[in-house]
Amino acid sequence: MNKMRQGLCLAFALFSYGCATPPKPLYNWGEYQDSVYQNLEEKDNGEQIDRLEKNLQEANGKGEKVPPGFHAHLAMLYAQQGRDNLALEHFEKEKQLFPESTTFINFLLTQKQGAAK
Repeated sequence: MNKMRQGLCLAFALFSYGCATPPKPLYNWGEYQDSVYQNLEEKDNGEQIDRLEKNLQEANGKGEKVPPGFHAHLAMLYAQQGRDNLALEHFEKEKQLFPESTTFINFLLTQKQGAAK
């Protein structure tokens, strides 16, 4: 009787564990990884920007976070198109969301300013 009770408890625990919902991911990766790969393969920045902006809107609509580097990558794409105001906006957003990136972002900005002179 005691072994039967233990077996039932074990079976119930395993069944309950199997029915549990998986944890929600920390970030909404969307098409970010594909976009990074695409940037290495080809130079169609307009399509990448559209995909990333769509991903950003979807993540914001769901109340999810975008991963580290997302805004920096989007900023780099905007900078390559000469849209410096949008690039700066996304670099600042990256620094705000991920303060540990501040040193690197500031380095990129000083390099951009140095190249412009």
